[in-house]
Amino acid sequence: MRLRPETLALTATLAVLTSLGPLATDMYLPSLPAIGRDFAVPVASVQLTLSSFLFGFASGQVFYGPLSDRLGRKRVLMTGLVIFLVATVLCAFAPDIGWLTAGRFMQAFGASGPIVLARTIVRDLYEGRRAARELSRMAMIMGVVPALAPIAGGALHTLFGWRSVFWTIAMVTLVVGIVVALALPETIRSRLTDRFSLKAVLRDFGTLLAHPTYRVYVALSTLTFGGLFAFISGSSFVLQGIYGLSEMAFALSFTAMVAGYVGGTVLAQRLVDRLGLDGTIGAGVTCLALGGLVMLVAVAGGAASPLGIVLPMALYAVGVGLVMPQSMASAMQPFPSHAGAASSLLGICQMTGAALVGILVGHSLGGSALPLPAIITATGLGAATLFALTRRRRAL
Repeated sequence: MRLRPETLALTATLAVLTSLGPLATDMYLPSLPAIGRDFAVPVASVQLTLSSFLFGFASGQVFYGPLSDRLGRKRVLMTGLVIFLVATVLCAFAPDIGWLTAGRFMQAFGASGPIVLARTIVRDLYEGRRAARELSRMAMIMGVVPALAPIAGGALHTLFGWRSVFWTIAMVTLVVGIVVALALPETIRSRLTDRFSLKAVLRDFGTLLAHPTYRVYVALSTLTFGGLFAFISGSSFVLQGIYGLSEMAFALSFTAMVAGYVGGTVLAQRLVDRLGLDGTIGAGVTCLALGGLVMLVAVAGGAASPLGIVLPMALYAVGVGLVMPQSMASAMQPFPSHAGAASSLLGICQMTGAALVGILVGHSLGGSALPLPAIITATGLGAATLFALTRRRRAL
């Protein structure tokens, strides 16, 4: 049985492929403080397991997109899934924080393939607003993962310890790999004929970066994801360490952010036909800025409840659901013959930016929650300002 375009089965499969990376992170978030205690290391060292994942993500995306433009999508996709599976098993066996950090880098190197290629397959099959709607549908389905993953991870941690989280991810990956191998068709329309080389990759990336609208939409996506990752990397330490939530209470509070994100993706599917891609992004950056500012004011004003962080982050997450699918579709639209490279470079910028934000969060957090909303506000205001200043450039 083959997965066919315009079917929910194909959309769901692509959504699952894009969710492997978030699954590998969100599922072990409730365990981060316990991992630090287990290995007797500080917060900054544990946080590096998150940032190393993003650096691995960025590194992998150098290869997957350009390779798939030459070799086809499915073969390269299966390679990424195998790397992800092996690295996940290594994480489960990690004897210390150094091994776990290295395993997370390898895990991300593998996971970057499914995410890059799922976006590329969308570009192979759809164009313009239809591609944006498909990416929003995928994001809506993918939203179930960060909603359930922390809860499942918290339960697994409580019952079996944090290593069981990685064994569960490995089993999920094995099932996904079997489905892809048996049912996903090859979608590339025409392959590039030049040989794969670093010089060719840099040439492709140079062509992309020379396009002004591509730069703008990649920057919007990078800023938006940076604020989201600031929350992902710092929320467990703030909500558990400062506000005193348990692993399960933290996992449940995390679902408010996820609900906002899913709500944003649902809203985007309705708005994109009425407002267009840029109109939808404009509504999204407004949510980003407002969410960050409300959180900053609440925490700076001495909010005693974690709701001062959780509820504004839900508003920020609505903005993420509105901005990111539309920005990705807009960035990739002009490059049908280099869709893989366009998806790769977008991911490299997005993940590198988020990794740097994560390191900043790890070194800023201490006895105060204030650095977290300050960083989230900076990314939200940055995205809104960039959008306001680039109207003419986006029209090119």
